Amino acid sequence: MGPLDLLNHVFNFLAPAVAVGVLVAIVGQIFKKKMPGARVLHAQAAINCVAGALALGAGLWFFGRDGKMASYAAMVLAIASSQCFLRKGRRA
Repeated sequence: MGPLDLLNHVFNFLAPAVAVGVLVAIVGQIFKKKMPGARVLHAQAAINCVAGALALGAGLWFFGRDGKMASYAAMVLAIASSQCFLRKGRRA
C-alpha cells in the first residue's frame, strides 16, 4: 500500500466522525441559543470530532475491523456526550 492509499484509508475512516461532529456542533448552536456553552463553533466541532474518532478507533481495536454498526453507535454516543458536556460545562 502506497502513501496515497494509506492517506485515503485514514480519511475515509475519519470521515463519519468529522461529518457527525460538525453537524452536531452546528445543530447544537441553532437549537440551544440561550445556553452559554462553548463560545466558538469550531472548538465544539473539533472536540466532537476527536471524541468520535476515538470511539471509532476503539471499535477498530475491539472488533479488529472497521465498519461495525456498534462502532458507529459508540461514535454517535461519544459525540452526543461530548456535546452535552460542552453545553453544560459553561453554565453559570
